[in-house]
Amino acid sequence: MPSRKEIQWSQLKVGVLVLVAMAVLIALIFLMSGSTGGLFAEKIVLRSYFPNAANLKQGAPVTLEGVTVGNVTHIRVVPSREPSPVEVVMKVGAEFKDGLHTDSTTSITQAGVLGDSYVDISSENAKGPAPANNAELKAAGTPSIQDVIGTSQSSIQDVDKLVHKLETLIDTLNSRHGTIGEFINDPELYKRLLRITDDFHTIASSIADGKGSLGKLVKDETVYNHLNSAVEHLDQITAELDKGNGSMGKLLHDDALYNNLNATVRSTHELVVGINEGRGALGKLAKDPDFAKKLDDTVSHLDELLRDIDEGKGTLGQLAVNRTLYDHTDQTMEQARDFLKGFRENPKKYLTINMKIF
Repeated sequence: MPSRKEIQWSQLKVGVLVLVAMAVLIALIFLMSGSTGGLFAEKIVLRSYFPNAANLKQGAPVTLEGVTVGNVTHIRVVPSREPSPVEVVMKVGAEFKDGLHTDSTTSITQAGVLGDSYVDISSENAKGPAPANNAELKAAGTPSIQDVIGTSQSSIQDVDKLVHKLETLIDTLNSRHGTIGEFINDPELYKRLLRITDDFHTIASSIADGKGSLGKLVKDETVYNHLNSAVEHLDQITAELDKGNGSMGKLLHDDALYNNLNATVRSTHELVVGINEGRGALGKLAKDPDFAKKLDDTVSHLDELLRDIDEGKGTLGQLAVNRTLYDHTDQTMEQARDFLKGFRENPKKYLTINMKIF
């Protein structure tokens, strides 16, 4: 049977173990509540009203610009606060009060697509004073995952329509309808393309072997030599031009040609100025109205004369229009030609002098 002293020592060990366990438990509690300032840290109560709780649970974290500053302590429905009847009460560490403002906004956010919901406080554009205890923060209209899914429903329908059109297009191509369908499914077209490819391969092989005109152009060094010689000649011509040799060289380097051209331009300018001022025949023609009128009258008379000739008036008009007059004139010319011919052949016939003495 153990002695009384041994029993007391065993009880002392149990008591020490219990104290150590309690100390560890308290330390764990402090560590777990460190994000909100500790278990006994001063806190302020804030509240917001939302249209829907969005699966938010009591004890969910409260963040300020992504940093955890407190927890949700109470969620209830207040019918008098329609259209936002869901009241969310939060406790936030007082040390974060400087980052909060009366015009800060709250929103229920989800950690990822399937994560738990939490309350996020945003002070991005807030400039008001720090909120008092039990103050209300305005809720922002952040869409939930259900709203996102509902909004994307139309996009999903559009994608479904697009997939249906693609299926129709593929069926059309497989049924050999249209140009592309024939192109994909016609074996004869494939054979023709294969023959064209073989022909191109044959042509390329012939060129590579130096056959034909293109082959000679690629393989024959004579063409290269000719081109090289032409480049050398061009280089020589350029050098001669740069030296001022030849007509083109003189044109580029001789100042006399420039002076002559300049003098010609100056003379032309003086001539144009003289014409504009009415000097000389061209000036009179350009500026004198009487001369212009006389010229116009002369042109008018000439036009009338040509019109009369065209109408058969006068000798020239009859000659131009009357066929009989033309024929008589032609006969007269023929007779004159015959007379000259006979006179040349036998001038005595026409030069006989008959003398009579009375």
